[in-house]
Parts: sequence; structure tokens; C-alpha cells
Amino acid sequence: MEMQDSCVPPGLEYLVELDQVLIHQLIEVFELLTGWEMRNKYVLKNNMGQQFLFAKEQSTFCSRWCCGNIRAFQMGINDNNEQEVLRLDRPLNCAGCCTPCCLQELEVTNQGMLLGSVHQEWSFCTPWAGKYSIKNASGDVVFRLKAPCCVCSCGSDIIFPVFTADWEQQVGEIRKVWRGFCVESLTDVDNFTVTFPKDLDVRMKALFLGAAFLIEYIYYERKQQ
Repeated sequence: MEMQDSCVPPGLEYLVELDQVLIHQLIEVFELLTGWEMRNKYVLKNNMGQQFLFAKEQSTFCSRWCCGNIRAFQMGINDNNEQEVLRLDRPLNCAGCCTPCCLQELEVTNQGMLLGSVHQEWSFCTPWAGKYSIKNASGDVVFRLKAPCCVCSCGSDIIFPVFTADWEQQVGEIRKVWRGFCVESLTDVDNFTVTFPKDLDVRMKALFLGAAFLIEYIYYERKQQ
């Protein structure tokens, strides 16, 4: 596990002292009324509820309408001064296929510098695998994430535990927070809590956030009828 480095990428200084980040998706009234999928927006807060980052999806209407939750997008994550500190880049990959080339992935960068990436893992028995590898900028697996057997929010939180690369020790989690029956059934607005060691390198903390957004789109981004 990579501990805190004295050299912190610009704009990520606030993450140094955090061991938890709350991600809240904002409700789009126009989307709620029309059913047209809008660009997702999120606020990121510390555990005291203070906002320190804002995220906005960058994608085309055609990709949102036609490709749904597998759509390609970029996500700009800005601080309160509207300066971009992170960028998430997800390519378009098919879903539900039985070949390793159709798995989901996401890259995390800071001012053009690659911090790492998140990759869905494939196995012969379960092509739509619920396991993910989190890699650093060198491509080395530093963490692994496991999705539960049931990812449906049915009255309780859903936990995605994060382990060391050898699966021996749990080091954190991504928790899909239950928001109540009305919100869960009538909208695709989601809340997440991302927990990691306080002394973890901020680059790795940024990768935890990237993994949370990938999980959000794979499992919980859906059209409301």
C-alpha cells in the first residue's frame, strides 16, 4: 500500500488530511420532468459536509441517449476556485460481452499527468465480473475492488470493499448510500461514501474517487421511465 508522498500533485493538497469523501449527485429538474439524460453533476464533501470539489460530466447528448451507462465521458473535477484538479476519462466499451476486450475502464489524470486507472477484471466463468483492479501510473496493480453479489439498493447501503493487490487485507470501501424509496425509484441520483486510510498517498485517494465514479456509471446510472 502506497503511503503519503511529500510531493503532492497540484490541487490535491486538501485530500492529504482526509480519510473519507462524500459524493452527492445533484438532481437535474429538467431530466426528472422530461426523462432526457443530462450531464451528471456531483459535489464532493468532507465528512463534516463541507464541499471542496465539484464534478461535471462532459459527454454528448447522442452518447447519453444511445449508449446509456456504458457511454464514453470525461469528468472534470474542480475545486471551489473553479480550477480543475482531476480529470476522469472513460472510453466507450461494449457491455455484457464474453470477451476480455469489452471490459470497462477509467483513467485518472491531474493536469495532464496520469495518476492511474481502474479496470474491470474478466474471468471465463463470469465475463461481467464484479472485480476490479486499481493501477498506479506505472500500470502496477495497487488495489483490488469487489462488487457484492447484489448491487441493488433495497433499503440498505451497498458496500464495495477495497483490498490490497493480493486480496489479503481490506483497506477501504466505496459505499452506495440508500437515499429512500422515492429518490431511489424515481431518479438515478446517487450518493456515495469513499473511505480510505488517512496516510494513503493522495494519488491513490484520487484513484479511489475514480473507482467510485466508475461504479456509479456501471451499476447505478440508468434511465428512469
